[in-house]
Amino acid sequence: MGKPPRISSIDLRQEPEAALRSRAPTPRGPRQPLLPFDAMPERVEPCLALLAARPPNGPAWVFEVKWDGYRLAIHVEAKGIRILTRGGHDWTHRFPAIVEAAQTLNVSTLILDGEAVVLDDQGRSDFGALQQALGGRGGKRHASEAILYAFDLLYLDGMDLRRMTLSERRHLLEGVLDGQTGAVRLSKEIGADGETFLKAACEHGLEGMIAKHRDRPYRSGRPGDWLKIKCIQSESFLVVGYEPSTKVRGAIASLLLAASAGDGLVYVGSVGTGFKAHEAVALKKQLDAIKTDIPAVVVKGKNLVFVRPALVAEVEFRAWTREGQLRHASFKGLRDAADCVEFFRFNPTPGVS
Repeated sequence: MGKPPRISSIDLRQEPEAALRSRAPTPRGPRQPLLPFDAMPERVEPCLALLAARPPNGPAWVFEVKWDGYRLAIHVEAKGIRILTRGGHDWTHRFPAIVEAAQTLNVSTLILDGEAVVLDDQGRSDFGALQQALGGRGGKRHASEAILYAFDLLYLDGMDLRRMTLSERRHLLEGVLDGQTGAVRLSKEIGADGETFLKAACEHGLEGMIAKHRDRPYRSGRPGDWLKIKCIQSESFLVVGYEPSTKVRGAIASLLLAASAGDGLVYVGSVGTGFKAHEAVALKKQLDAIKTDIPAVVVKGKNLVFVRPALVAEVEFRAWTREGQLRHASFKGLRDAADCVEFFRFNPTPGVS
């Protein structure tokens, strides 16, 4: 039997020959996830959509349905499931069906960004039905009929995806939610130009549409990467007081509204329609609990009652007056305080910054 060939020893103390030298490390791409893993954030401040009058044009933009519900982040962690609201409140216990559906996903860790909704018999999101399912403002009920339409994926199996483009994140999201038809579903992109989609959305009674730039990373706040275009203008405003009803005892006649403007607030008018008699009574009870002698904004009028700006009203309206007041406003419901809109973002009134 022959002897094995002799391998000459290498003196590791000497400079190796060129053929044995290791290559220089390749710089890590800015969107490449850190390895072996990225720490999972406790909470991600959401990316918010700016209000726009018309859909943007060009191949860089993709479109989705604008769902009318509660913005939620679904955290799948080793210790279990967490559901956080836009303002960071833990509402895990309020969406049992979404928790159960998230547990079936074939992932170890994950953060989904989406909207919890209740659908009507025609498949449209119904914000009033969702509020009723939760027991109203401050209610303690569980919305077992609510489903989550997920539209972004921020973290997956140890990788922070926020540096990736929307197209890259969507590709991974579609893989995670492929075939899911339960309480966690994919919010699909619509293959149409913006104007055509907006027209169809309005004809079918939807609230509007969302436009997203496909090449942008996930950035918290309102950087302009996402736009919202509504069929009927509606926004969320701080309630700063009310006018008592002279017709119904123990009820309100109208709500006084304000929006953020820099470090302060600006009065944007009142809303006196859209709530039923029992809602007007319930609102007065809520507001009387936070009455104040110091108004948050300057409002002219008699018999007005001022409150601390702690509640937020969702209001539909036709347009803005030249003085920066809401025109033909109608009350839609109460929302989370984090939803208050910034006045200067969408009101072009001269002199308002």
